[in-house]
Amino acid sequence: MKWTPVAAIPFAMLVAPAYASDYLTVEQAQAEMFQGATFQPVLLKLSKSVRDAMYDRSGVHEPFDEKGVWKASTGGWFIVDHVTSKHGKIGYAVGLDSNGAVRAIEILSYQESYGREVGNAEWRAQFEGKTSRDALRLGKDIRNISGATLSCKNVTQGVKRVLALYELVLAKG
Repeated sequence: MKWTPVAAIPFAMLVAPAYASDYLTVEQAQAEMFQGATFQPVLLKLSKSVRDAMYDRSGVHEPFDEKGVWKASTGGWFIVDHVTSKHGKIGYAVGLDSNGAVRAIEILSYQESYGREVGNAEWRAQFEGKTSRDALRLGKDIRNISGATLSCKNVTQGVKRVLALYELVLAKG
């Protein structure tokens, strides 16, 4: 039997491949969360102090896309955000009612080969009714999924960031 030296194997073959999946478009997620509503984009310009406060409350380092916020005609907010997973990004949307409580979350896109269980409806339903006053601690308030711990942690922190945005900006305007 002839062995191939590791140095001769392309690097891409040594690492697990990442699989990108798009599950819902923004429009599809909006329709699921707010049936019959129309959406008005909200133009935000977040100050450094607001961004710092969002980071302090959530632990999410990635910049928040200020173009990912819409007001629903039926009341409430639709917010798209991204968090980092192990090798890529998780795109998700959060629907908030007019009082800032989570109506629903949807995973829009996922760029990993494992940990996709965060897209399961039962896991996502844990967030319903949560507000910025809730701690949202993984393993305490939000159930962890074995094999998807990093994804669970990052989505949970992302929802905390969206709730902080509501409290710091959207509730006031």
